[in-house]
Amino acid sequence: MFVLVGFLLGFFAAVPVGPVNIYIISQTLKRDFFHGMLAGLTTALLDFSYCLIALIGFFHISLDLTKYSHWLKLAAGAILLFLGIKLLHDAYRFKFNGNKSNNLSRSPRPLLGVLFLYTSNPSLYAFWIGIAGAVTAHGLLKDGLWPAVFFATSCGLGALLWYFLLVRFVSHYQSKIQEKTFKKMLYLLGGLLIAFSIFTFVSVVL
Repeated sequence: MFVLVGFLLGFFAAVPVGPVNIYIISQTLKRDFFHGMLAGLTTALLDFSYCLIALIGFFHISLDLTKYSHWLKLAAGAILLFLGIKLLHDAYRFKFNGNKSNNLSRSPRPLLGVLFLYTSNPSLYAFWIGIAGAVTAHGLLKDGLWPAVFFATSCGLGALLWYFLLVRFVSHYQSKIQEKTFKKMLYLLGGLLIAFSIFTFVSVVL
């Protein structure tokens, strides 16, 4: 039962549009299915790791949210701003050059981008602490390491399924998109990342 609950939680937690989803879409558009899935797989692994750490009760040792949240938000805003500006720059220079992968190599940059976005977002820490507290408080999960591992794994697999569907959808229609439309979409995604960065900076001040 708790495995199904974890799978559904992981899936629906990954669905809302946010910086990570936007970044995964941009990597799929700029590069290919492989790079999009690399970013999605990295996010799913981070979901699994954070969920497991929260469940086994060691999270409070590694991070004091009230102490570091402002610095994390500043870091997140800076990363979002950098990625947004880079995406606008890539959109300006984008050309098919005979194929829609833009002749980009299979580099690990999508992995690093997601890693920076995820680890600098304090709301994700709070989210997995809340999930861990809810499932234990309602008796959905028994005490012990292996139940926690299975639950965290199911959350990660649920998130991975969403990212696979997202990347597959974008990749499927990628071949049907004209270069001019491609550039507009990349400009839009870059603008959204910059908007998220501004919102993050404002939230530090308020």
